[in-house]
Amino acid sequence: MLVSALGAGPVAVAARADLEAHGVTVVDAAGPEFPLAVSAVLVDDATGERSVVSPDGALAVAPAPSAEALRALPAPAVVLLDGHHPAIARAVLELTSSSWVPETPLATPDDRSPRDPQLILDAGRWRDVFAELMPRADVVAASADFRVPGHDDVVAGALAAGAGAVVVTHGAGPVAWATPGGEHGVIDVPPVEVRDTLGAGDAFHGALAAAIGAGEGLEDAIRTAVRVAGTRVSQVGPRAWLSLVS
Repeated sequence: MLVSALGAGPVAVAARADLEAHGVTVVDAAGPEFPLAVSAVLVDDATGERSVVSPDGALAVAPAPSAEALRALPAPAVVLLDGHHPAIARAVLELTSSSWVPETPLATPDDRSPRDPQLILDAGRWRDVFAELMPRADVVAASADFRVPGHDDVVAGALAAGAGAVVVTHGAGPVAWATPGGEHGVIDVPPVEVRDTLGAGDAFHGALAAAIGAGEGLEDAIRTAVRVAGTRVSQVGPRAWLSLVS
């Protein structure tokens, strides 16, 4: 289920159709005139490296969805936030922490309350709203070049900001993880033939969240995410890889 801002323009219609065709229910917080951003993407056929030119959602400020609309949703086992739309992130965060009384709770894989989902933060680059999200995040997933202001090390910065755990990707290199209690480890990334790296991080973060939501421990969830991201980069195009992962 995706809570975001699409609007009703022609690009939004295409995006909504693509999402729904792949089983994603969309909760749209935007009005019909919301201008959905469009990205131009180039992929090098020789290396699979991508270049993206995008306004990055900066064309308009997305409003928060109503509390009534959110309460009507099933209570999630896991919530993945990325901070692109701060008002939406704050609304979801508030409801997951206090007053989410769902009409149809989802089954959870353990004894956690359905009103206490695991919160995963996709930390692509620092956003001001992260100061509010990180202390509440069970897992902060970031690339090695991410930095919390005032910290030179991604792990130290995220843990100092209050993260419950930190997962750091290094491209094709091993994935590191750490917790505030001093636990840490490294997960190897098997080599694959890279054809298209567009969305590799998104595939990793989505798979990590799904695995944690299904009850996997952090290390096993990272291995699942590594496998899914490896499948994604081995295939050309934004959707072809989906049929190859379970």
